Amino acid sequence: MKTRHSVRTYSDQPVEDEKIAAVLGAARLAPSARNSQPWRYIVVKDRETIAKLSDSGRLNSWIKSAPVVIVACADPKDDVKNNDMEYYLLAVGISMEHLVLMATELGLGTCWLAGYNEAKVRDVLGVPDRIKVVAMTPLGYPADKPSMRDMLTKSLARSKNRKSLEEIVRYEKW
Repeated sequence: MKTRHSVRTYSDQPVEDEKIAAVLGAARLAPSARNSQPWRYIVVKDRETIAKLSDSGRLNSWIKSAPVVIVACADPKDDVKNNDMEYYLLAVGISMEHLVLMATELGLGTCWLAGYNEAKVRDVLGVPDRIKVVAMTPLGYPADKPSMRDMLTKSLARSKNRKSLEEIVRYEKW
C-alpha cells in the first residue's frame, strides 16, 4: 500500500492478459453490502477508443500513453440502500482499490480518475442508460522517468501528504 501512487506517464510496453485478469480478479473479490457486487468493468485496449476517452475530461489527455484503460461502472439495480445512502458507490470504490493495489503488486501503474464527462464516456463505450460510470484508471507499466506534468501534478495535488491520525480518528465519541 505504501508504494502505490498515481502514475500519469506510461511506457509503451503492453500489459499481459494474465495481469489484466489478475487485477480484475482482485476487484471481483471486494466486499459489498449484502454481497450485491454491483461493479461492472470495461477493459479498453484499442488506441482510438483510449484517445476518445482521453477527450472525456479537460485534463485527461495524458491517459493516451497508457496501453489499457479500465472503466469501473455500477448497476444501481444491484444496489443496497440504507440511511439514505446508495452503497454501490462504496462497493465500486472498494473494488477499484483492490484493483489498484493488485496492479501495484504486479509492477503496474494506475491513476484513479473521476474527472470525466460521464455522458461522453457512456457514448464512447456504449454504456446502457441504467449503468453508472463511477471511475476510470489507466493501467500500464510506469515510464522510467516521470514527465514534467507528472511531477507538477504531484506537487500541486500534494499527493504524498496525509493527515495525521489525530486529525482523522476519534475514540469512543466524536
